[in-house]
Amino acid sequence: MGGLLGFRGGRGGRAQVDVQAVRQKAEQGDANAQYNLGVMYIKGQGVKQDYAQARQWYQKAVEKVVARL
Repeated sequence: MGGLLGFRGGRGGRAQVDVQAVRQKAEQGDANAQYNLGVMYIKGQGVKQDYAQARQWYQKAVEKVVARL
């Protein structure tokens, strides 16, 4: 998967997250964005940490990738 969509450099080397941009792409079916949103939920980056949401987004990403095979 490519770079992390919606992540950009911030002060002190910490990444800032554009959650809305990532979520919009994820909801449109972008597998990279779905994966990245899952990462955000696992780490609590820009969203409240939620393992169930992370799993759902990871599952959607996997289904997209597998469908391409």
